[in-house]
Amino acid sequence: MVLVIIIILICLFLIFIMFKSYRQNEFNMVGYNIGKYLLGPIFKFYYPYKIINKLDVPASGPVIFCCNHIHFMDQFLTVLESSRPIHYLAKNEYFLNRKTKWFFAGTGCIPVNRSIHDENAKDKAREVLNKGLCLGIFPEGTRNKTKKILLPFKFGAVSLAKEMDAYLIPIAITGHYKFRTKDLKVNFGEAYKIESVDLEKENKILEAKVLSLIKEAKK
Repeated sequence: MVLVIIIILICLFLIFIMFKSYRQNEFNMVGYNIGKYLLGPIFKFYYPYKIINKLDVPASGPVIFCCNHIHFMDQFLTVLESSRPIHYLAKNEYFLNRKTKWFFAGTGCIPVNRSIHDENAKDKAREVLNKGLCLGIFPEGTRNKTKKILLPFKFGAVSLAKEMDAYLIPIAITGHYKFRTKDLKVNFGEAYKIESVDLEKENKILEAKVLSLIKEAKK
């Protein structure tokens, strides 16, 4: 009984911290950590995913996590495995809904208006990287609901990586988000930096790395 009361109080505290972040529209490290370490074990129990190659994040400096996108919960797999907080770019619709805004604002996500070329979101992403922090991007720009392995990558990730001298970490997620799933996998590639000014070439390199990680996970 005491344990149940403690869990309820922790959950209420989590909601309070994240709601405060929602009201202030700012990132709160306490809320992020409570969400990660309290809800993380529940997530792993519900979706027991397998790690193919472990994540090795540079200890310091700006980093951009680049993952394929098959489900709205994809970001949780990287957040749970990363030793550093990640500020993910998330569609603006999550911030327009009061039922979801408190969570996405409280965990440091950056809203993106996908109907326009959102310079405000790009400026906030630059601010994150300029502070030497970690950014999360889905280069496909949206969830892949087609039968294709990958949608064409947009240039945002490689453009920011070149401009801000940030590391890129390619990531692949495969399988299904089902209760007690047996095929959900995440595969982390090695961190690297862009070597040329040819962004089209670098974008193809990033896409090829993610594609290779997907194929490795599916073996």
